[in-house]
Amino acid sequence: MPELKPLNNADSILLNNPPHWHSHRLRSAQSLPAELAQWLFDPGSLTRRLRQCCPDRFQVRVLWQGWSRPSRDEARTLCLRLDARTWTREVQLVCGDQAWVFARTLIPAATLRGRGRRLTQLGSRPLGEVLFSDPGVQRSPVEIARIIAGQRLHQCAFAGFAEPPETIWGRRSVFRIDGQPLLVCEIFLPDLPVSLADRIHS
Repeated sequence: MPELKPLNNADSILLNNPPHWHSHRLRSAQSLPAELAQWLFDPGSLTRRLRQCCPDRFQVRVLWQGWSRPSRDEARTLCLRLDARTWTREVQLVCGDQAWVFARTLIPAATLRGRGRRLTQLGSRPLGEVLFSDPGVQRSPVEIARIIAGQRLHQCAFAGFAEPPETIWGRRSVFRIDGQPLLVCEIFLPDLPVSLADRIHS
């Protein structure tokens, strides 16, 4: 996982201020492009949709995975203590050499028992491929957020980018395997071809 540069007080406050996640029912966010909304609120598998857009060159680029502690916001969403450890996986969903989506997944230790144990052994296999092929997996309603420069998620999503945008949109959902949760956050990067959204449904 990339190291973060030293922070001044203002940066530290912003870094620890999580995005404002809200229900898709409040999707009247002023600056949300209509084309991007079709990606954010699609109830199906993002992996399947990206493969449709990039049938021959889609791949998962694993940036980092291992045990870590969730942020305060993530812990609250998963109903975990702040000192809990989660299996954390950060990847880019890529078409050719272009990263289209940054995904961050947190899986509590309790979820990794039984059938959930396989989730630490994905390698470059998409997580969505596993979740959406399992009829026993349940998904909570999608929440969306506008993520701004300086926030931790923004830093994670754009680590290594020369000129990251000031703001970006993302979504997150809690999935449940045998009643045990995991949190999946997906951030839609600037190279995502939002103009292809209509073509997929035509």
